[in-house]
Amino acid sequence: MSIMELFILAVGLAMDAFAVAVCKGLSIRALKIRQALLVGLWFGLFQALMPALGYLLGSAFSGLVQSVDHWIAFILLAIIGGNMIREGVQGEEEDANPSLSFGVMFMLAVATSIDALAVGITFAFLNVKIWAAVSLIGVITFAISSVGVKIGNLFGARYKSKAEFFGGAVLILIGLKILLEHLGILSF
Repeated sequence: MSIMELFILAVGLAMDAFAVAVCKGLSIRALKIRQALLVGLWFGLFQALMPALGYLLGSAFSGLVQSVDHWIAFILLAIIGGNMIREGVQGEEEDANPSLSFGVMFMLAVATSIDALAVGITFAFLNVKIWAAVSLIGVITFAISSVGVKIGNLFGARYKSKAEFFGGAVLILIGLKILLEHLGILSF
């Protein structure tokens, strides 16, 4: 994967965290910069941790599925992306809980990074420098989530559905690209 592909993937993965960060911003009356940074830190750390864990899990059995790894990557990314698009189209509401407690943020960070765990599994089948990839995913998610809190505080939930739809579409397109490259139909 090229750095540009990793960047696009990181932005796509960050969209769930962005949507929840917007909701956090909606719920916080007098937003302080440290609150936005705290939300970004939680989401960024978990978005970096989960693909690393997925990579370790995927590496354990990558030799067994090497002949179909491109199909696995495509199917996982298509399912994750399709779910994000569905959530964006249906406009499912997130809780508007202003709490930034350990328990609340831990649950939100895990929930928004499950997709990243599955993407980490696909990294085990691809030529990915895992530490660079997870660092990039974490930093981008931190930045996007921190900004998402501020956007939510200023503008409300107007962009939540669009962000989820965009993120899902990006993941599906990356999965399709991986599949077409391995089938020899596409070469970049």
